[in-house]
Amino acid sequence: MEQQHVDVLVIGAGISGVSAACHVLRAIPGASLVVLERRARVGGTWDLFRYPGVRSDSDMHTFGFGFRPWHDARILADGAQIRRYVEDTAAEDGVLERIRFGRRAISADFSHATGRWTVEVEDESSGARESYSAGHVIGSTGYYDYDTPYRPRFPGEADFRGTLVHPQQWPEDLDHTGRRVVVIGSGATAITLLPAMADKAAHVTMLQRSPTYILGLPEIDPLTRVLQLLRAPARLTHRIARTRNIALQRGSYLFCRKYPRLARRILLGLVRARAGKDVDMRHFSPHYKPWDQRLCIVPGGDLFKVLKGKKASIATDHIDTFTADGIRLKSGEELKADIVVTATGLNVRLLGGMALTVDGRPVDIRNRVLYKAVLLEGVPNLSLVIGYTNASWTLKADLAADYTARLIAYMRRHGHDVATPLASDSDRSAASVMGEALTSGYITRADQVMPRQGTRAPWRLWNNYYRDRAMLQDAPIEDGPLRFEKAGTPASARTSATSPPAKDTKDTRDTTADAADAADPQETPRVA
Repeated sequence: MEQQHVDVLVIGAGISGVSAACHVLRAIPGASLVVLERRARVGGTWDLFRYPGVRSDSDMHTFGFGFRPWHDARILADGAQIRRYVEDTAAEDGVLERIRFGRRAISADFSHATGRWTVEVEDESSGARESYSAGHVIGSTGYYDYDTPYRPRFPGEADFRGTLVHPQQWPEDLDHTGRRVVVIGSGATAITLLPAMADKAAHVTMLQRSPTYILGLPEIDPLTRVLQLLRAPARLTHRIARTRNIALQRGSYLFCRKYPRLARRILLGLVRARAGKDVDMRHFSPHYKPWDQRLCIVPGGDLFKVLKGKKASIATDHIDTFTADGIRLKSGEELKADIVVTATGLNVRLLGGMALTVDGRPVDIRNRVLYKAVLLEGVPNLSLVIGYTNASWTLKADLAADYTARLIAYMRRHGHDVATPLASDSDRSAASVMGEALTSGYITRADQVMPRQGTRAPWRLWNNYYRDRAMLQDAPIEDGPLRFEKAGTPASARTSATSPPAKDTKDTRDTTADAADAADPQETPRVA
C-alpha cells in the first residue's frame, strides 16, 4: 500500500477542520496539507443535521471565522447558510482542493524514530485502505458521535404505530404536513423544531421533563444594520459587532454565575413579556441556575408566536408509556401523535473513534490532560480542536488553530521534529475538561471520553476567550513545559523539558486576529 507523506494532516472538514487548515496554510504557505473528511461534503455538523429549522445557537459574528467576516445582519443562520459559508471559506483559501472525502481515519501511531504519524484510513465508498504519513495531526472532528445519537428507550415504543425519528437521522422524505407531532426534549434542537414544524403540522407539542432557560433575540442585529446603512466598511462592521458580542457573551455568562437569582428573575421576566400574560411559567422555569446548562436562543420570538397562535404547545411531564397512537404521561394525560421526534441529545466521541498509539502503545485520552487546551499530554505533534461550551464554538476553534499553526511554524524555523507537552501527576484532577460547571446530559456523558481537567496553568481550562487569547495567541510558543527534540532521539536522552533557544519574536500569527477586542472584565476564575 503506497503511503502519502504530508506536513500536516487534518481530520475533519467542518468548521474546526477548515479553520485549522486555513490557519496552517496562511502561516506556512509552502506546507503540504491534506484534510480527511468522512462525509461527502464540507460542513461537518452542518452537513449532518438536516432537520427542519436547524440553525446556529450562537450569533454568527462570533460563530463565523475571525479571519473571514460574516457580513449578514441576521444574528443566527440556518444550517444550509453555515455549511455554504464554511465551504466558500475552504474554496477561497485553497483548502477545498486538499480535502479527501469519504475517508474514515481508523488509527494513528506516532513514531519517535521518524518523528511522524502514520494514519491508516478507509475509503468508505470502496473499502480500500490508504496510509498517510504526517509530521503533525490536527483532530478537528468535534466531540459528537456522528454514527449513534443518544437515544434512551421508552416503555411501549414497539406499540407505537406512527413514525419515530431522531433529529440526527432525519429522513429526507419525512412529510409532517397536517400531522400531529410530539417533540421529546427541551434543548436547542427541540426549541428549534417546534416553530419550524408548526407552520405545516396539525399541531406540535414539545414534551419536556424539565424546562430550559430561553433568551429571545431579534432576528436582525440593529447595530450591524445601522453600520451597513451608513456604508461602513464591511470588515470594520464585522470587527465592531464581533468585539461587542464577545464581550456580551462573556459578561452575561459571568453575571449569571455571580448573580444567579437576579439572572433568573430577569430571564423569566423576559419570557413572560414575550409569551403573554396567559403563559404558564411552569414550562419556562428550570430547577437549575442560569448557565448550569446553555441558554437556548429564540430569534424573533418564533417560539412564542406559535405558542400564542395555538399551533404548538408545551407539556412538562414524564413519559409513562408509548401507546399505539401517541404517548401517555405520568399524569394520565395522553398526547396523540403521528410523528414522535426524540430530540434527546447526542453521544460524545473524540477523533471520530480513531485509535491512538505512540510507538505502538495505546493512548487513553481520558486519563490525559490538555496543554493550553490544545495539545494532549505525552502525545507528540497532535492538536485537538475543541470549542467552547459557554460561548461560540468557533472562538476557541480559531484560537486553537492559530496556536497550532504558530507551533508548527516555530518548529520548522528551529529544526524541531517533535514537540511533546509533559505533565506531572499534580497537574491533573479527576474532573473532565467539560464537567465542572455545565450539567447538560451530553456534558455528563462526556466524562467517559474527554481528557481530564488540569489543576493549574497551562493545564487548566478556563473556557474564557480573553484568557485563552492571551495564552494561545499572545504568549510565546516556548513558554511552558514543552519538550522539543529531533526525530530519532533515544528515550534515555529525552529530558523532562527542553530549554528552547532564545526567545522567538517572529510573528507568524494571522494578521486579521482579534487584537482590538475588549479586555476581560474582572472575574472569579471558574471552569465551564
